[in-house]
Amino acid sequence: MSLWIGDAIFLLVIVPAVILVLEQVREPIRQIGGYAKDINDSVSLFGPHLDALEELGRTRELVKQANIELTRYVRALDGVR
Repeated sequence: MSLWIGDAIFLLVIVPAVILVLEQVREPIRQIGGYAKDINDSVSLFGPHLDALEELGRTRELVKQANIELTRYVRALDGVR
């Protein structure tokens, strides 16, 4: 007889409690999955921009060269006055 009481308590108390806990955990898991998908999509869009990093050295040299030329131009203008 006590075996039936234990089975009834298990079915009426423990199983519903486990189901409630799993229901509360399932929604945050879905949200985390959505966030992970958004991050993954964003990272895949970022990849082509990394290729441009190879050109940073060339850009730095061009800026330095333009700065030198601009300095020469300003000095020439000062000499005109």
